[in-house]
Amino acid sequence: MKSPLYYFKKSLSTKLSLWIVIFTAVILVTALGYMFNVSRQAIRQEAENHATEILENTTLRVNAILERVEVATNNTDWLINRHLDGPDSMFVYTRRILENNPDLNGCSIAFEPNFFKQKGRYFSAYSFNDNGKILTTQEGNEHYEYFYMDWYQLCKLLDRPVWTEPFLDYNPVDIYSKDMIASYCKPIKDGNGKYVGTISVDLSLNWLSNTISAVKPYPNSYSIMIGQGGTFFVHPDSTKLFYQTIFTETLEHEDTSLTALGHAMQRGEEGMRQLVFDGQECYVFYKPLSTTGWSVAIVCPESDIFGSFNRLRSAVTIAVLAGLLFLLLVSIRIITRELKPLRQLADQARIIAKGNFDEVLPKSKRIDEIGQLSQSFSDMQHSLAGYIEELKQTTAQKASIESELKVASDIQMSMVPRIFPAFPNRPDIDLYASMTPAKEVGGDLYDFFVQDERLYFCVGDVSGKGIPASLFMAVTRNLFRIVAQQGHSPKEIATQINHILSHDNEQNMFVTMFIGCADLRTGRLDYCNCGHNAPLIDGQFMKFQYTNCPIGIMEEMEFCGESIDDIRGRQMLIYTDGLNEAENPQKQLFGDQRLQELMEKSLSLNSEQVIDMLQEAVELHRNGAAPNDDLTLLCLKLIK
Repeated sequence: MKSPLYYFKKSLSTKLSLWIVIFTAVILVTALGYMFNVSRQAIRQEAENHATEILENTTLRVNAILERVEVATNNTDWLINRHLDGPDSMFVYTRRILENNPDLNGCSIAFEPNFFKQKGRYFSAYSFNDNGKILTTQEGNEHYEYFYMDWYQLCKLLDRPVWTEPFLDYNPVDIYSKDMIASYCKPIKDGNGKYVGTISVDLSLNWLSNTISAVKPYPNSYSIMIGQGGTFFVHPDSTKLFYQTIFTETLEHEDTSLTALGHAMQRGEEGMRQLVFDGQECYVFYKPLSTTGWSVAIVCPESDIFGSFNRLRSAVTIAVLAGLLFLLLVSIRIITRELKPLRQLADQARIIAKGNFDEVLPKSKRIDEIGQLSQSFSDMQHSLAGYIEELKQTTAQKASIESELKVASDIQMSMVPRIFPAFPNRPDIDLYASMTPAKEVGGDLYDFFVQDERLYFCVGDVSGKGIPASLFMAVTRNLFRIVAQQGHSPKEIATQINHILSHDNEQNMFVTMFIGCADLRTGRLDYCNCGHNAPLIDGQFMKFQYTNCPIGIMEEMEFCGESIDDIRGRQMLIYTDGLNEAENPQKQLFGDQRLQELMEKSLSLNSEQVIDMLQEAVELHRNGAAPNDDLTLLCLKLIK
């Protein structure tokens, strides 16, 4: 079963449509990504501005309340100093403060033990707000020794006005309901500057919490307030109030960002931080409150700030995906329809490719590229049909020529001796030869025969290759056989062959030859070298006294011959330049030096072994390269 990927690769319309959709998607994703990024930054900046503004207004409002408490306390201070001799007036002053500031929880004017001897050890005038009704009492007794309370001791020890940390209001008489309060305490001093008591104004944290939490920049945002020690005394989760600090969660799970926020709020800094708060990603905006050492913060969940943005982004993403899918389907349909003629053309091309060149192509009225392609294909079909017909004829002609060349090659090879041993009845002659044309037919030749106890032999190389060279070779070989059988010496054979071949040689062809005649009785060798490669005797190249030009160049040329007294027992190799000039794929030649080294190592081999060894060495050197010239080898040794 073929995979979906196969059909995708096969369908051009699907691939084009997919590329269109991918390109469109890249553009849309880039544009929308940039737009969403800019929009998110703008929303974040707007959220920061909005939350900061609300936080600023909230702190201003709270600071105004705190300042009013301080002002009310300071405005009463001078009255207390004037009437230190009238303890009962203190009840009037505490009551007046609450009447003038109905949002305050209570007020006490407490004195040192036994300060008023007529009042005894305890005297603390205390007024408190009981649901709009102001009640006054003397709160000091053996059950509530106020001068040991933090709110009393703190300003006494520091000798300055202070805000206390929030605490649970306590009165054993239970004449008012318990409440979490914070107090502004100021030392009372007599005319000599001696500390005599404390005036304390209480502010209900429940009321303050409601005031702070009333303003929300976002539906799920909320406010927190911590004291100097980090304790929560404003938080939407009432279980955390006064029992947990902002650092409580970091005791079990370390959170450096939350710890850093707590320390920043304790130091009285202001700013904004993004962190995980109460288990959700939040933006926290914080600011200190006046001189109290407290800090208030607005916690805005990220889901609130970017809720609308995330919903819009999801909707746009779904719309874009649906649009791209619709675009893909429409593109496939349109492109499929437009490419229908092209598919028909492809189907008919497959039919034509099977050899049905008479297949009729439909007429196309389109003038676009597909119409032009259809017309061009129709023209190509006609041209192809004509070409195939011509190719058939050419192939037939080529086959005929190859057959003729094969016959010519067989004829050529039959003109040279191919049966070895060449002289089975003559143990005194060790002779072996081979000829390998570079093409179907070649221009090399060799021949030998024995007449009147003389061994006549030759090796030749016609200029050029192919059929002209093979014809010239055939004529040269026949002339050698005819002239040599008349008992002429090698130089006379060369002179007569040259005279015949040079006459009317309009093609200016020539042949290099080495012609030899060995007397089998004495071992004397007469030879004539006609521009041919120097043979090797016992691994050494022969030196010539006379230099003759190749046969077929100068008609009146008289060739010179040379001789060796006795070659019996000596190995002689005659070859054409297809041996020493054989090339490998890098165009490097086999070379005379390598040839000489091989022949020096082969003196103990017989003639056939020498020829086989050289042929193998040439093949190894070529390393797969085609022969660049005909190769002819003849090895001769006369046995004593």
